[in-house]
Amino acid sequence: MQDIKVELYHDNFQNFKRYNIPKAQLVLADIPYNLGKNAYASSTEWYVDGDNKKGESDKAGKQFFNTDKNFNLVEYMHFCNKLLKKEPKERNQAPAMIIFCAFDQMQMLIDTGKRYGFNHGFPLFFIKNYSPQVLKSNMRIVGATEHAVVLYRDKLPKFNNNGKMIFNWMEWIRDTKTPKIHPTQKPIPVLKRLIEIFTDEGDVVIDPVAGSGTTLKAAAEMNRHAYGFEVDKKFYNKAQNEMLSTIQMRLSFEQQLLEVE
Repeated sequence: MQDIKVELYHDNFQNFKRYNIPKAQLVLADIPYNLGKNAYASSTEWYVDGDNKKGESDKAGKQFFNTDKNFNLVEYMHFCNKLLKKEPKERNQAPAMIIFCAFDQMQMLIDTGKRYGFNHGFPLFFIKNYSPQVLKSNMRIVGATEHAVVLYRDKLPKFNNNGKMIFNWMEWIRDTKTPKIHPTQKPIPVLKRLIEIFTDEGDVVIDPVAGSGTTLKAAAEMNRHAYGFEVDKKFYNKAQNEMLSTIQMRLSFEQQLLEVE
C-alpha cells in the first residue's frame, strides 16, 4: 500500500511552486461558468424555501461566488500546462486535463487550449435522469446534461479501457453519500470514473480550483495522490472540515499500520 498524499492549499493555483508538489498525470477541474447574476435562475433556491409564493430568497439575482466574474482562462491554461508532467517517451503514459464547463464553452476551451500547448481536445457529455432547471419546465425543454472537454498536448493520454469501447457520453450518477458543501459540486462516482480511465494507482491528480474538494477525495479513495487549490476561505474550510478530514484520518491510520508492519 502506498503512502498517499492529500493536500488542499488555501491559495491560488498560480502559486503552486511554493509547495513543491509533484507534476500531475491528470488535472481535473470544474472552472467557473461565468453565470453571473443568473446563477440560481433555474433553481428553486431563487425563492424562499423553493416556493415562489413566498417571494425571492437572498440568492435571487446573485452569483455563486466572486470567481464567476474574475476568472482568467488564459492564466488558467498557462499554469495548468506547467502543472502537468512532461510528455513521456513511453506510449500510453501522457498526461491530460479535463475541464467541466458549460456547453457553449466547449469549443472556446479547445481553441484556447491550443494556444497554450494543448494541441488536441475532445468533448465529453454526461446524461442525467433529472434536471435542475425545474423553474423552466413549463417554458421549454430543460437541460439534463453536463459537459466537459479533455485536452492533451501531442501524445494520446494514458487510457485505461480494459479492452472495452468507451463512449464520449457517460451516465451522471447522483451522489447521495457525500455532503453537499458547494453549489457546483460534482458527484464522486463521476469523478472516480474519469480518474479510473486517465490515471493509475500512485499517479498524481491536481484540481486547481478545488471548491468542495470532491476531486481530491475521489482521487485519494482510488489510491492516487491528490493536490488542490482554493482561494475562497469559506469553501476551503468546509472542504477541509467536511470533505477531506475523514480521508486524511484514514490515510494517516493506514500509514501507521504500515510503519508497525
